[in-house]
Amino acid sequence: MSSEPILRVHGLKTYFYTFAGVVKAVDGIDLQVNKSETVGFVGESGSGKTVTAQSIMRIVPTPGKTIAGEIEFEGRNLLALTESEMQHVRGKQIAYIPQDPTTTLDPVYSVGDQLTEVIRRHQSVSKKYALAKATELLYSVGIADPQIRVTQYPHELSGGTKQRIAIARALSADPILILADEPTTALDVTIQAQILELLKDLKQKLNVAMVFITHDMGIVADTCDRVTVLYAGQVCETGTTEQVFEKPKHPYTEALLSSVPSLALRREKLSVIPGNVPNLIQPPSGCRFHPRCSYAKQICIDKDPELESIGDGRLVHCHRWRELELKSAVAS
Repeated sequence: MSSEPILRVHGLKTYFYTFAGVVKAVDGIDLQVNKSETVGFVGESGSGKTVTAQSIMRIVPTPGKTIAGEIEFEGRNLLALTESEMQHVRGKQIAYIPQDPTTTLDPVYSVGDQLTEVIRRHQSVSKKYALAKATELLYSVGIADPQIRVTQYPHELSGGTKQRIAIARALSADPILILADEPTTALDVTIQAQILELLKDLKQKLNVAMVFITHDMGIVADTCDRVTVLYAGQVCETGTTEQVFEKPKHPYTEALLSSVPSLALRREKLSVIPGNVPNLIQPPSGCRFHPRCSYAKQICIDKDPELESIGDGRLVHCHRWRELELKSAVAS
């Protein structure tokens, strides 16, 4: 795994301007993805994971708008590119695997038509060559009878097959970074395991970098080299998966780890994090996690902590990280 960064995000702010008020969905996020590594973005629903990925791709839906920050990809600030320039990056260099492929596969076009369109958009090849490549891609993601599948329509396919097609589409232009947005959420458990194994195998074979968005710490442990924990639009901490699981530095990370089911420990009850993710129109003062944090003191209420570098490539967003002895994944 290379430590050379392929993607750097600094001070990213993406807000949604609604009738109820301004939703600060992503509010000052810093993160980094190195070449050929898998980074997990983890946190509850509403933590800013998907909006961060959409901001990187510049596909934030209306009424959302990225208002500040830098997204440096291969030495270029993506936020400074024109839409025409961004179209050469989107799909070709950075690909996106959606949470639910049903919403992104067009029901009126065959699988072959949809894949060949993406291939020909980014490469000057004939339709015949593109169809042959599409068939080969379907085979590479473990779809049986790919020659038949290219002639079929999305409604004729199972959820697992559609997700494999979405992965094939993401790979069609040979990207160097893939953003996988909870790609197993809509699938049953056995198919989830197959898709996770497929993504791990493809990453090894193709040597691509991957961002894996999930709320499941078990998936992070199984697939990711490093992890960035997000809460209420901000980074709580980041580090290698081993560091974060063995020595968490933020109370929210500890709470996430303690809520993971464990057959080995045979807990009768799962731990739960009290309360809910805050309203991001009017987020709490100070540290956004303080209303749910059992370690909170007055400083946590009064002042937002800095995202602090603590050595070994780790970042922590907590006033009290030096003095707390938090439970590891095993201890949890």
